[in-house]
Amino acid sequence: MIKEGLLYTENQYLGRDRVWISVRLVLALFCFTAVYLNIDQLLSSQLFFLVGIAIIITSVVMMYLLLYRIEVFEGKVMLSGLWTTRLVKIELSSIVKVEKKPFSKFFFNNPVYNLHINGKIKFYAGGKDAVWLTDKDGLVYVIGTQRQEELFRAIEKAKSNTNP
Repeated sequence: MIKEGLLYTENQYLGRDRVWISVRLVLALFCFTAVYLNIDQLLSSQLFFLVGIAIIITSVVMMYLLLYRIEVFEGKVMLSGLWTTRLVKIELSSIVKVEKKPFSKFFFNNPVYNLHINGKIKFYAGGKDAVWLTDKDGLVYVIGTQRQEELFRAIEKAKSNTNP
């Protein structure tokens, strides 16, 4: 189903950030190493094996769990989140500045949806890139994306179509 006036769409998944995938795989590797080292103690080796398998299954499930969807229409950006989250609608007529910047200077970033902190509203699932939108009141929307250039161009196009 194609939505009318849709300029850009992107899905952000909860478990697809490379850093957190690596952390989960290292934990599973630790569990499987403990199985090998505790082969004499049947009960503890079985427990480590089950925990390792659970980590891998959880990691696979998280890779297909949608955290939020970015949709750019003429005049607005819509972010719809996981099950019980609210739809966030950003009117581009109130946006005064659109920038391409890194999401954060930190190496580890937790996934967030609609996190209000220090005058910024953050949306992030993975990667290092983001598009920063500043509105008339000075409120900054930080939208993490895997395709920064495409999102930036779509927002610029949507904004230019609403403000001739």
